Amino acid sequence: MSEHGDPRERDERHGPGDERPVTGENDAENDDANNESAESDENGEAAPEPTVRTLDPHSLRGLAHPLRMRLLAALRHDGPATASGLASLLGESSGATSYHLRQLAAHGFVEDAPERGKGRERWWRAATDGTRFSDTLLTDPDPAVRGAADLFIHEIATTHTQEVATWLGTQNEWPDEWRLGSDLSDFTLRLTPAQARELNERVHALIDSYREKAPAPGTEGVAQVRLHHHVLPRVLE
Repeated sequence: MSEHGDPRERDERHGPGDERPVTGENDAENDDANNESAESDENGEAAPEPTVRTLDPHSLRGLAHPLRMRLLAALRHDGPATASGLASLLGESSGATSYHLRQLAAHGFVEDAPERGKGRERWWRAATDGTRFSDTLLTDPDPAVRGAADLFIHEIATTHTQEVATWLGTQNEWPDEWRLGSDLSDFTLRLTPAQARELNERVHALIDSYREKAPAPGTEGVAQVRLHHHVLPRVLE
């Protein structure tokens, strides 16, 4: 039973787009990413498994910027877009989005989407589906890397907070079925570090199992769902 959460439900996590720290990378999921199950396309055939980019010190420093993380998340969640379209979506100038998209491209996070371009209009798409972050980046000998890792983690936490606030402010606009299907719960357990790791892995595996159950394109009532999974130890009094 949820201790402080919404009594209607019970229940997570990766971003930009899908961020997953490991304990060991957002391994936010232990992988921000684990091995992800293949989904089926409209023909019932197995779709390619989601691709995950593992951050190293160099790529982390190329991504760890609030706007770059938001741009990458938008491309992963909503698909290809132009710098001007992203500027309108995120409330930024097109000059800023264009510059930071080029920086993301230089580090391999985004790439051209030529099939969408018309004339001189440049479209961008995410190069991978998710990002894997290792906690070892937080203890890197280079202080610049440690600083980038700290910023990266805090930006993910900020995104989670913003997404929850957006839901709370707009939930009445959704059908009852979706409001009843949402969840905002927290729990307290007494665990060893090994048990906490096991719990994380089992939760991630359960979430990934739903990738195989993704409804066919065009199914009525389908929405993109964001899951946040936090396991945080606290000092016992």
